[in-house]
Amino acid sequence: MSNSYDVIIIGSGPGGYVTAIRAAQLGFKTAIVEREHLGGICLNWGCIPTKALLRSAEILHFAEHAKDYGLKLDGTISADATAVVKRSRGVSGRLNAGIGFLMKKNKVDVIWGEAKLTKPGEISVGKTAKKPMEPQQPVPKGTKGEGTYTAKHIIVATGARPRALPGIEPDGKLIWTYFEAMVPAEIPKSLVVMGSGAIGIEFASFYRAMGADVTVVELLPDVMPVEDAEISKLARKAFEKQGMKIHTEAKVAKVEKTGNGITAHVELKDGKVEKISADRLISAVGVQGNIENLGLEALGIKTDRGCVVVDGFGATNIAGLYAIGDVAGPPMLAHKAEHEGVICIEKIAGVPGVHAIDKGKIPGCTYCHPQVASVGLTEKAAKSAGHDIRVGRFQFSANGKAIALGEDNGLIKTIFDKKTGELLGAHMVGTEVTELIQGFVVAMNLETTEEELMHTVFPHPTLSEMMKESVLDAYGRVLNA
Repeated sequence: MSNSYDVIIIGSGPGGYVTAIRAAQLGFKTAIVEREHLGGICLNWGCIPTKALLRSAEILHFAEHAKDYGLKLDGTISADATAVVKRSRGVSGRLNAGIGFLMKKNKVDVIWGEAKLTKPGEISVGKTAKKPMEPQQPVPKGTKGEGTYTAKHIIVATGARPRALPGIEPDGKLIWTYFEAMVPAEIPKSLVVMGSGAIGIEFASFYRAMGADVTVVELLPDVMPVEDAEISKLARKAFEKQGMKIHTEAKVAKVEKTGNGITAHVELKDGKVEKISADRLISAVGVQGNIENLGLEALGIKTDRGCVVVDGFGATNIAGLYAIGDVAGPPMLAHKAEHEGVICIEKIAGVPGVHAIDKGKIPGCTYCHPQVASVGLTEKAAKSAGHDIRVGRFQFSANGKAIALGEDNGLIKTIFDKKTGELLGAHMVGTEVTELIQGFVVAMNLETTEEELMHTVFPHPTLSEMMKESVLDAYGRVLNA
């Protein structure tokens, strides 16, 4: 088998494997290098398995509140941590096998090992140095391994890993990252979550639903600080109602290990220090790009704050070398990585009409309870950018479907430019909003105005009706509130 390709992609996460498929569709002889598991972190240790865990928590929540729906459940309702984790790992395993099928279907060669750039157009692949969290995936027959490979175009898609704070480094036992938090041998009775971004809040929501006493510590004034402040405050209220303890404008200054638990020294806004004892601490203070040991420095590839510097099409400062996804900088989201990869390879292929990704129109979703989703500018950001704005709001408590679901706590908020009617941003908190946000994403990409949204017929009874009502509210025409 030849070791020469048109395109080699390093990393098989969402960005990498989608890029490989699109490259093959465009007629490129393509290979993908993977050191551990097809699908990368997202499929094996991130997006997918966490949603499986959260689904188990959601079912438990419904079972515990069965009487609210006129149902009686006899017997004790409890969580079996081993079974919950087994289901989650099974979901990942099924999809992992699916990626292998897609590579074979599209005639993409899979090279197993750890890649390093040796010069433009060439990589060496050696044994994987990283110790896997699970038994390493068997190398399928007919795939390649260690050796030297060449390609006219090499795309780095190596993703990211949890960031660690000095002095509070995860140890895999008492101080966890999302890796350990995803496969607990048992549900801890108490834990501290350091950081309230999507990862931190999702795990806080999961463990609280599973019965743990959860304390969240956030350095900034609001939980989920990238979200609109109004949405953040409503989400916080819901979390606290569930029993979460939340400290904002606070930081974990020190962590003491106490045999079977930890004591977190939390510096509060007023300068006082509160000592919080718990079984475990989850460090969720962000992620950093995997740029080490790739040979970037030797080739002179520019990096900035732990990420590869690229243009709007994934090209680095060295011809023939590209980077996409988390390693190419924020927002570090799987769907952004996939789209970047498609843009990158289509630009290489000379596909007409390819344009750079608009990062202002990338949706963000957090699968806590209640869910949070958003796209575009927050109210504060819109004002700061100089827009004269109109803001619309619609409460879940006025929507028939939400009431019927027993999920009538939430808000949909829309922000428009008063002069042009341009939709600048949409922000949601409530049940299934992660499935609703795409409607506003499509609208923004089509440069839809408020008039077109008002004249769109939304089905009844659905949660989506609230999207239109929020638009109507921005223009003083709301009908059901």
